[in-house]
Amino acid sequence: MFETIQGEGVYTGLPSIFVRLQGCPVGCPWCDTKHTWTLDDAFLTSSSAVLEKQNESEHFFNANEHELLELFIQRGYRAKHVVITGGEPCMYDLIPLTRLLHEQGFTTQIETSGTYEIKCVEATWVTVSPKVDMKGGLPILDSALLRANEIKHPVAMQKHVDELDLLLQRLGDKQPEHICLQPISQQQRATDLAIKTCIQRNWRLSLQTHKYIGIE
Repeated sequence: MFETIQGEGVYTGLPSIFVRLQGCPVGCPWCDTKHTWTLDDAFLTSSSAVLEKQNESEHFFNANEHELLELFIQRGYRAKHVVITGGEPCMYDLIPLTRLLHEQGFTTQIETSGTYEIKCVEATWVTVSPKVDMKGGLPILDSALLRANEIKHPVAMQKHVDELDLLLQRLGDKQPEHICLQPISQQQRATDLAIKTCIQRNWRLSLQTHKYIGIE
């Protein structure tokens, strides 16, 4: 859990509190948070140990929604936008957390692979980053695509654009308001493809700006 600037998608540039939930069975080969995959009580520790750690590790802490809100206060966080990510956050029922945060004046955003049912309040902004044919073998759910406020799709080559086209065809005329293409790992070839496709389709380019400017 940390305070930073949102670096991706429609909310790029917004000060945000990131709550990164532990556990993910999707298995994306390019994942830059593989330390979040393992959900093993052997790595369970205190909130203070996790919040003070200097290096990536599989250690995590347990907290309910009220305890998380209290930690926001203790840490002196000023951002009013909360990004719930992972791992795969939709492994969990996020209705209690998102409800409490909105009651307390926050806005919320979930970043999900679209492989789990999305359980949150209606006001939550849902970013679906569909992970197609990953090692975990989990299908993309139509219900997740339909709930998405934005689809943020990672691309490295044309087949990834084609995969997105197939997903969008499943939605018929119920297309998401925002579609963002995000080049994988800042590769030049991927960036060029994303720019070209966004111009052709009138989609939005999403760069991982936090990586370019060197923040978490």
